[in-house]
Amino acid sequence: MLLGAHTSISGGLYKSLERGAEIGCECVQIFSKNQQQWKSKPLLPEDVTEFKEAEKRTGISRFFIHDSYLINLGSPDDEKWRRSISAFEDELERANKLGAEVLVFHPGAHLKQMTDDECCDRVADALNLILDGYEGACKPAIENTAGQGSNIGWRFEHIARIIEGVKHKAKMATCYDTAHAFAAGYDERDEKAFTATFDEYDMVVGIKKYLRAFHINDSKVELAKRVDRHENLGHGHIGLKCFELLVNDKRFDHCIAALETPMETHGGHAEDLKKLLKFRAGK
Repeated sequence: MLLGAHTSISGGLYKSLERGAEIGCECVQIFSKNQQQWKSKPLLPEDVTEFKEAEKRTGISRFFIHDSYLINLGSPDDEKWRRSISAFEDELERANKLGAEVLVFHPGAHLKQMTDDECCDRVADALNLILDGYEGACKPAIENTAGQGSNIGWRFEHIARIIEGVKHKAKMATCYDTAHAFAAGYDERDEKAFTATFDEYDMVVGIKKYLRAFHINDSKVELAKRVDRHENLGHGHIGLKCFELLVNDKRFDHCIAALETPMETHGGHAEDLKKLLKFRAGK
């Protein structure tokens, strides 16, 4: 598993790679645009060139992208659903131009206007429209959620149902967030719990077939509280054992991982990354 962090694109997309290199990242996660806006400036050829040159300078050539928080492929509102599809297609195009491995997205929220299963099917319908004729190398990756509000994806079965409804399953991937899973009720705190949770994920979703990326975060909230709050590693309710097991699990050797822990406390990403690298080195 390659280890890194979510890094800022402030000042230019290429800056994210430089910021990652400064703290020892082997890979990074980025936004390819302002995540709070529907529309973005076109990705210019010079932007891509700058990014590729930064990859060579920094040695960071593997990365993934998180889509805009505004996108809701499970929206019950037809206009917002279509707008989300269009925005996601744009995100995929940008991700392919840059060379991202996966485009991570939260599956969606039904806003209490439909059932969880109906919302999962709505997301699958959106993905079928997006992937019909799609030939890009970057795969949409469904991220498990904490289950806050009306968000789906907090049960592994939700993710499996969405993939089951997608015609072009080979074009799909998944991303596992440790804090989200814990908040949703999946224990990871010790070896027994860790093994049980990932065995279940493998059985329901599929590790080798779909899992490509991780968000590595501790949790500010206790098990099964259904609230999305990240914490620095070892300072939350999950504890360090989970992360030691995670980075040394051979099932995840093909994956890339990014920290999304608070940057202003406990040394931020730099200290959290040091912990992960030490665990992987057996120290």
